[in-house]
Amino acid sequence: MGVSGTAVLRAAEAMLRALGGDEVSLVLPLVAMPNDPSAQLGLVDPGVQEVKFCPVVVRNLPTSNSGPRRRMEFLLSGSAVSAAVVAQNAASAQALFDSALGLSHCGNLFHIEGITTEYFAGMAYLYRLVGVE
Repeated sequence: MGVSGTAVLRAAEAMLRALGGDEVSLVLPLVAMPNDPSAQLGLVDPGVQEVKFCPVVVRNLPTSNSGPRRRMEFLLSGSAVSAAVVAQNAASAQALFDSALGLSHCGNLFHIEGITTEYFAGMAYLYRLVGVE
């Protein structure tokens, strides 16, 4: 990673801290199952794992008149997402988000509706996730 790449990542993280510095958790299913007959029959809930992201900016988005669903935008730093990809042994950030059950924020679970990645000099520095409740 070049000097300009690390500078962009640091700048994005500083911007997110200055604009709110909130925290969200990516809710992932656990893949390890107990080795007993009830687990093999699907009678045991494997559980979930939460991967925390901080700093995050959370914004309300306008909703359509067709439903009461709340829409939120979550801005995550590229460095935090890169660290989560490595920690979860995911193939990519997209694979990590695709495997998620949702985003948890302030006790609410949001379904990930869309993901947009912002790039500078070929490096992802910001992830924009839209979640619906």
